[in-house]
Amino acid sequence: MSLRAFVVEDKLSIRESLIEALAELADIETVGVAASEKAAVAWLTDPANTWQIAIVDLILEPGGNGFGVLNACRDRQPGQKVVVLTGTANADVRRHCEALGCDRVFDKSMETDALMSYCIELSEAAKR
Repeated sequence: MSLRAFVVEDKLSIRESLIEALAELADIETVGVAASEKAAVAWLTDPANTWQIAIVDLILEPGGNGFGVLNACRDRQPGQKVVVLTGTANADVRRHCEALGCDRVFDKSMETDALMSYCIELSEAAKR
């Protein structure tokens, strides 16, 4: 059974590339996407929606940001992972994300391979 991912990214080209890579490299099915904090929070906190990993960008459409998404996911179910993929992953941002309960932070410009490796590990562990 494939892991189910929710992707929070406002840039369509990045979102589509990420979804494709998750499917091809990590056997992870993307079950939903959002470009705004409001849409992401609504979907991720709806108990009718099943997901195992949320990948969240911090800079989203006007009116919100990824920090609000992280905060909304603090009380997620055990086993649900929330990771950040952002272009603003300096030390302060990483600490703030971790304080909001984020499992990992990846920099878009330098750590996309590390994100994929993390996702592959999660996917393989779920199949055991």
